Amino acid sequence: MGGGKKKPLGSDKRSGTSDSAEIKQAKKEEAKKPSGKMQQKQKLSVLIEESQGSKAIQDMKAITIQGLARVVGVKISVANSYLRSLEVKGVVRSVGGYSGHRVYQLNQSS
Repeated sequence: MGGGKKKPLGSDKRSGTSDSAEIKQAKKEEAKKPSGKMQQKQKLSVLIEESQGSKAIQDMKAITIQGLARVVGVKISVANSYLRSLEVKGVVRSVGGYSGHRVYQLNQSS
């Protein structure tokens, strides 16, 4: 229990640890400098095909973002955008859920 005892401030001056403070300062300045090479973020666009998505949705009783992502094998963000686009088109409608965990249902007319 407990950690090491704190050394008095005066002992740092006697032991010559001011060099370590200078080293830490230099490391901080190096970290702040932007490197010459700017890395570009790679954009990956993965989309759910209409046929694959509609087939997966037909088999599901309660359509959730997480369930669709697992069935189709894509990231949750891709499944979320796909379900939102279907909701705008009127293919599915939100019937419940909360805080980003929506539950969707197929519309009877489609």
